[in-house]
Amino acid sequence: MPSGMLRGQRPLAPLQERFAKSGFQGFIDQETIELLLSLVLPHRECKRLAQECIEQFKNLRRFLAASPQELERVGLTFPCIFCIKLLHELPEEVLKQKIIEQPIYKSSKEIFDYLSYSLRDLKREVFKVIYLNNRSQIIDTTDLFEGTLEDIPIRPREIVESAINRNATALIFAHNHPSGDPTPSKSDKQLTRDMVFAGNIVQIRVLDHIIIGENRYFSFADEGLIQKYEDNFQNLRIRGLFEIGVSYSVEPPKVSALDSNR
Repeated sequence: MPSGMLRGQRPLAPLQERFAKSGFQGFIDQETIELLLSLVLPHRECKRLAQECIEQFKNLRRFLAASPQELERVGLTFPCIFCIKLLHELPEEVLKQKIIEQPIYKSSKEIFDYLSYSLRDLKREVFKVIYLNNRSQIIDTTDLFEGTLEDIPIRPREIVESAINRNATALIFAHNHPSGDPTPSKSDKQLTRDMVFAGNIVQIRVLDHIIIGENRYFSFADEGLIQKYEDNFQNLRIRGLFEIGVSYSVEPPKVSALDSNR
């Protein structure tokens, strides 16, 4: 590629030429934002806007994760916002395809690697469901529920219905904690326990529930809680069957006075 040119088109700006020669090596976050904006804005506007973006969002990661409304308030135009959102979503789509193409689900770390990019910077909780077939292959993923900073309304019936509609035989749940601390709450534990119970009834296994925090995660399966809930269900089932057996036990027929005189 000729220096300062891109396939014979308009001359490259200095940052564009630097990137063409050595990628992002040596770039600071403000320069990376300026480079991105240069794809859709005149060069003279990019430096000022990039500086304002850094002042507002502090770093590249928060800039890319910002909402369209936040980007608009900084002064970015719709073409800029569209370009930023496109670049932010592309890696998530690549990671999604990569994990779906895996021959088999193996570990919570795989799920964390796939989901951490899309969930770690969100300011609200998002509950994802990952659907698997009977060979433990991932067949689909979806964002089923969205909530606020500290709460997310989850309807177990919709989870079960979505699994049946996809012919899934196993599920993995995942959601983020915007606080950065992946420690499960009491409601997280209750939901997971209830879904393990419901899954046993409809023959759809819950393999894991993964909570994404700041560069770390909590796995219910790794901590032994999924197995604990499975054991709890089986114990309740056995006890229930035993109690049913007792309630339906046959008592010896009573002999009436009339019968005894016969």
